[in-house]
Amino acid sequence: MQQRFDQINVIPFIDIMLVLLAIVLMTATFVVQGDIDVALPVADNSSEPQPDLDPVRIGIDASASLFWQGEPIHLTDLDGELGVVATKGTDRPVVLSVDESVSFGRFIEVVDLIKGHRLEQMSIRVQEGA
Repeated sequence: MQQRFDQINVIPFIDIMLVLLAIVLMTATFVVQGDIDVALPVADNSSEPQPDLDPVRIGIDASASLFWQGEPIHLTDLDGELGVVATKGTDRPVVLSVDESVSFGRFIEVVDLIKGHRLEQMSIRVQEGA
């Protein structure tokens, strides 16, 4: 005589899904940390910025492309975005990440825009020296 099969055991399925969820959550934290592929210059004397306000993040990658909060942006659009930030107050910090191979002229263009909007709380990200 053959028994009826009325139930499905879902416990192994739930175990597999929990393991996959744990793997996704662990890898997601590593992906979020690197917005732009920038080889930061090394400095022996550096300090961490104060985490009191949400900083404006500006990046310049090795091809001298500009990034605003992790998104590509043109220089004129960057000027407009900095103007919006400046109208809300000049005390918001600006964190500048620049690839070490970028020309000094491109770096100065961005710093000039930042200073032109009187955003004085600027810091430049570097790698800590050994």
